[in-house]
Amino acid sequence: MAFKRWMYRGGRPNLVARIQNRGWALIHSLGILSDRFVTLEVVGRKSGQTVSFPLAMTPISGERYLVSMLGVNANWVKNVRAAGGNAILRYGRREPVHLVEVDASRRAPILKAYLQFARGARPHIPVSKDAPISEFEKIASNYTVFKIEPIQ
Repeated sequence: MAFKRWMYRGGRPNLVARIQNRGWALIHSLGILSDRFVTLEVVGRKSGQTVSFPLAMTPISGERYLVSMLGVNANWVKNVRAAGGNAILRYGRREPVHLVEVDASRRAPILKAYLQFARGARPHIPVSKDAPISEFEKIASNYTVFKIEPIQ
C-alpha cells in the first residue's frame, strides 16, 4: 500500500506510475479486461492534445460513474472540467460521452461501490471498503465523481 501511495505522492503520478498508466490505458482501451476497466480520453487543458488515462468504471443501478482516487485536483478531473465534460471512453470500442460531476451529497454510495471493485484505489481513499456509508459521507467532498452520459 505504501508503494501505491508513493507512486502518487502529492496527488500526481511519478515516472513509475506514468509508465504503468500508459500500459494500463492501452490494455483497457483494447477491451481485453472487463468493460469496467476503461481508458478515458480527454483534451488536455494546457497542451490541447488528447490525454489518455486508465480508470475503473463503477456501475450502479443502470448508471455508470468514474471516480477520482486522487481527489478533486487530479489532472484528469481538471481536464474533464476544462473540456466541459466532453470525453471518449475506450474499452474495446470508442464511446463519446459527457461527464457530469455528481454533487458531494450523492457521492458516498458511489465511493463505497467503487472501492468494492477498484482494489488499486484502496490505498488512496482513507476509508475501508467495508465501512458504513456514514464514513464515506465524511470524505465524499474530497473525491470527484462523474456520472457518464452517452452522447447520442
